[in-house]
Amino acid sequence: MAVSGFAEIEFVSYRESVPKVLDAIGARDVLEEQTAVLIKPNLINASPFPITTAPECVEAVIEYVRSCSEAEIVIGEGCGDPGLETDEVFERLGYRELGRRHAVELVDLNHAPLTRLENRDCEVFQEMHLPEIAMSHYLISVPVLKAHSFSEITGTLKNMIGLAPPKHYSGRFGTWKKAVFHRRMHQSIGDLNRYRTPDLSLVDATVGMPDYHLGGAHCDPPVGKLIAGFDPLQVDRRSAELLGLRWQKIAHLKG
Repeated sequence: MAVSGFAEIEFVSYRESVPKVLDAIGARDVLEEQTAVLIKPNLINASPFPITTAPECVEAVIEYVRSCSEAEIVIGEGCGDPGLETDEVFERLGYRELGRRHAVELVDLNHAPLTRLENRDCEVFQEMHLPEIAMSHYLISVPVLKAHSFSEITGTLKNMIGLAPPKHYSGRFGTWKKAVFHRRMHQSIGDLNRYRTPDLSLVDATVGMPDYHLGGAHCDPPVGKLIAGFDPLQVDRRSAELLGLRWQKIAHLKG
């Protein structure tokens, strides 16, 4: 397969397919230059895959990074569940054991040290508070393929909402820890990604959830794909197509 900045492959197994799709976009050459990597799965709550990112998928990413780099690797997430802390989600979904097995630190982004940023061109968030680690590390986003009740699709761009600390972004528009984003979801996703967008994205589209992000039917037949790329907008547009959605009608994907 020719190397490019975007690739889509048929899924065989995480151990076989994750390296294949990352090699196809030339990730090895990029990762070997990194000194610190933050892997950001989608762990909105403690529900298992395909609602959340499978630890087996993240494990394959860890092994790939280690095969081409001596970079420090951290798994970071800030869950949205109103009744759970991220550490509880890590434990329930097997990430705590994954971290022990590979000597990888787990960071609760909901409570990590923050940096204050400004961008007067943003429509909703002219000021944002985001974790320092998200700005200092090479950011690999690893979401699952899902529809979403407010944003129509949960992709790699929306996965960045996990960076937002509840101290600043919960409480006013619902019980979820990131509830402020629900007010103007598409514009909020766009603004957030002006501050921090993924450096590399790997979408687990092996199953797919076409109804909404917290449950419902699985794609039948399963999508059976992995998608990777350096351009998160391109990755999310293709993800939308795999769910049967027209990205041209999704506000934060129109560009």
